[in-house]
Amino acid sequence: MATAGKVIKCKAAVAWEAGKPLSIEEVEVAPPQAMEVRVKILYTALCHTDVYFWEAKTPVFPRIFGHEAGGIIESVGEGVTDVAPGDHVLPVFTGECKECPHCKSAESNMCDLLRINTDRGVMIGDGKSRFSINGKPIYHFVGTSTFSEYTVMHVGCVAKINPEAPLDKVCVLSCGISTGLGASINVAKPPKGSTVAIFGLGAVGLAAAEGARIAGASRIIGIDLNPSRFEEAKKFGCTEFVNPKDHNKPVQQVLAEMTNGGVDRSVECTGNINAMIQAFECVHDGWGVAVLVGVPHKDAEFKTHPMNFLNERTLKGTFFGNYKPRTDLPNVVELYMKKELEVEKFITHSVPFTEINKAFDLMAKGEGIRCIIRMDN
Repeated sequence: MATAGKVIKCKAAVAWEAGKPLSIEEVEVAPPQAMEVRVKILYTALCHTDVYFWEAKTPVFPRIFGHEAGGIIESVGEGVTDVAPGDHVLPVFTGECKECPHCKSAESNMCDLLRINTDRGVMIGDGKSRFSINGKPIYHFVGTSTFSEYTVMHVGCVAKINPEAPLDKVCVLSCGISTGLGASINVAKPPKGSTVAIFGLGAVGLAAAEGARIAGASRIIGIDLNPSRFEEAKKFGCTEFVNPKDHNKPVQQVLAEMTNGGVDRSVECTGNINAMIQAFECVHDGWGVAVLVGVPHKDAEFKTHPMNFLNERTLKGTFFGNYKPRTDLPNVVELYMKKELEVEKFITHSVPFTEINKAFDLMAKGEGIRCIIRMDN
C-alpha cells in the first residue's frame, strides 16, 4: 500500500478527559514498529468496558477508546509473518504471543506478554504511543484503540479471520459475545438436556444463554432485576425468567424449588458479588458447576460455606470465554458462517462514526444490546 511506512492522518474519537463526550479529531497514526500491525478499522462497537474506563478517574488521558471491532491490515512492522496487508482481522483486548507458558498450555489463554492491561496507554515494544495530535501523544486503550480510522496493535492481539465473513456483524465477536459464548461452551459445558441459570441478561449474559442453547440445554433460566430484558432474551434460548425483586426469599432457594434441588450449570455475568455467591449456591449438589464471568468491585470478597464445595459443587472462573484469541476466534467466526451461531440478534443499533456519542447515550439508558459504529459514513 502507498501508505506503508508513512504517517497516516485520519479521524479518531478522542476522550480528552473522563466522562466528557468524545471529540472527533484529526490524529496522526505512526507506522507499525517491530511485531506491530496497522489496521484500517471498518466497524467498531461499544462495550461496557469502554464506558467504565471512560468514566473512571484513571490518569491516562487523552485517550482513544474502543476494543470491539473489525478491520483490514493496512501494513505490518518488521518480523510480522502471521498476517499481511489486506487480511481481515478482529482486534482483541488480550493477546496470544504463542511463546509463553500460558500460550503453550492447552488450558490457558492468559498470555504473559499480552494479557489485558487497562493502565498502559503505550505500545509494549518501545513504551511510546503511535497516536499524536500536533506532536503531543494521545494514549492507547487495552492495546486496541479502535475508535480511530486507523490503529496500531501488537500482532499478537489480532485474529486473522475468513475474509468472506461480514465485518459489520462478526466485529462483535472480538469481545463480549465470545466472552459469554465461551463461558458456556468451553467452561460450564452444559450436557444436552441440562438446566442452566444465567445471571445478568446484558450482551455477555445473552451470549452465555446462546452458548447454552448451542450446547443443547433444555431449560435456560434468565435472572435479571430488569424485567424489560426478558422478552428479548427468549431469542437467545432463555425459556423462563426470575426477577429477584419478585421474591421474598433468596434466589438460590427460588431456583432450587424450580429445578428439584438446583440447576446443573450457572453462568454469572453481572460482576455483582451477591449474584456471584447466588450463582454458586444455586447449582445442584453432586454435579453442579458455576462459572464466574463478571468482573467484581476491587474490594469484593466471595463468602460461602465450605460444605457447598464438599457437597460436590464446582466453582470456576473464566477470562474471555477461555478462547485463545489468534487460535480460537477464527473458529468462532466459522460457527457464525455455518449458521450455528446467530450474531445479528445481538446488534440492535447502528450509528455513523460522527455520532459515536449516541452509542454512549444508548448504553447509559440501557437501550439495545450492541451498537455498531460505522467508520466510513
